[in-house]
Amino acid sequence: MRTKSLKKNRINVVTLGCSKNVYDSEVLMGQLKASGKDVVHEEEGNIVVINTCGFINNAKEESINTILEFMQKKEDGEVDKVFVTGCLSERYKPDLQKEIPNVDQYFGTTELPGLLKALGADYKHELIGERLTTTPKNYAYLKIAEGCDRPCSFCAIPIMRGKHRSTPIEDIVVEAEKLAAKGVKELILIAQDLTYYGLDLYKKRNLAELLEALVKVEGVEWIRLHYAFPTGFPMDVLDVMKREPKICNYLDIPLQHISDNILKSMRRGTTKEKTTKLLKEFRNKVPEMTIRTTLIVGYPGETEENFQELKQWVTDMRFERLGCFTYSHEENTHAYNLEDDVPQEIKQDRANQIMEIQSQISWELNQAKIGQEFKVVIDRKEGNYFVGRTEFDSPDVDNEVRIDATKNYLKTGEYAMVTITEAEDFDLYGDVVTS
Repeated sequence: MRTKSLKKNRINVVTLGCSKNVYDSEVLMGQLKASGKDVVHEEEGNIVVINTCGFINNAKEESINTILEFMQKKEDGEVDKVFVTGCLSERYKPDLQKEIPNVDQYFGTTELPGLLKALGADYKHELIGERLTTTPKNYAYLKIAEGCDRPCSFCAIPIMRGKHRSTPIEDIVVEAEKLAAKGVKELILIAQDLTYYGLDLYKKRNLAELLEALVKVEGVEWIRLHYAFPTGFPMDVLDVMKREPKICNYLDIPLQHISDNILKSMRRGTTKEKTTKLLKEFRNKVPEMTIRTTLIVGYPGETEENFQELKQWVTDMRFERLGCFTYSHEENTHAYNLEDDVPQEIKQDRANQIMEIQSQISWELNQAKIGQEFKVVIDRKEGNYFVGRTEFDSPDVDNEVRIDATKNYLKTGEYAMVTITEAEDFDLYGDVVTS
């Protein structure tokens, strides 16, 4: 059956999962556009490419449901072709081909040239930094490395993304310049592990040198660091953060747990003592830094005593930003050999308890902001509010600043000085400072 859509030969790219997938979809779309293809992101099109996530159970379920949804549309004649790429496809391609055979073709995370060929496009090696951004115009993700060499027991990323591969500094700078020329003012540096950046290319941890190069890019006002690994963190990065106003006083550093026996089983290469010392060094070197972390509860063998230790530590450390996940038992990971012995309802209860503690901490920290002025970037308008962020907040996961649109006129992507007038646990309210 032919499609009913009038948009013939329009390719719709659907993105699931993390910011790394967002970046990969943008690169795919840039390549398609360079070959003269009509390409859109999550709009109507008779050819569909689903960029899947295969990280944990919830993400896998969402990816499979999305594939099934578009297969139904194909059966109903609403789309002609469906291609699947990304992490789920990389990890489970034989199973997917067997279970959902009507997908036109499956591609892994490293098979972009093959996917482009299937879509009637050529892979152009010379397109450094050319991509179609799907984020609001003021910020973009900038992937500085692919893959991961860490041996974390619970994580399937090395299976799906391979070994760590840093992108050369000069290529990253070219990409940053092209983004800045399009009006991007905030670069969010992403990788599976920022800490490892440069070891393969330069034989040293070279994140600080990369930052020194990026701050010279005209038009960029904020540079934000996501996903740093605690072991081997290059402390010279903090010197650059303190010295360079463009580097946000912000670090996303997933710590996962704090109980020594759990950290050892997770193969994190650190201890409670080392982790706590590292965080204190961060605070001493850059006192105004906001630290975001993520934790896992319900890992195999996590006792009530381990959990109480984690709770107390979260209470003591007073992280500005924190997220908590329940452990997902993933095939082909080291931890899959362990018994998944914490019931799901206990996992969820523990995650809820951690987030209750964090909600209270966040509320207290936000109350202290009332009356203070902050530089805020405006991301969007929502109802009667302009919604923005400070340098201490990353898109989608952190606090937002809401500004009354009936009293203030602001433009998306612009910066404004805002006085905080009210604060909740995860939202701030403010008025624009008028001179």
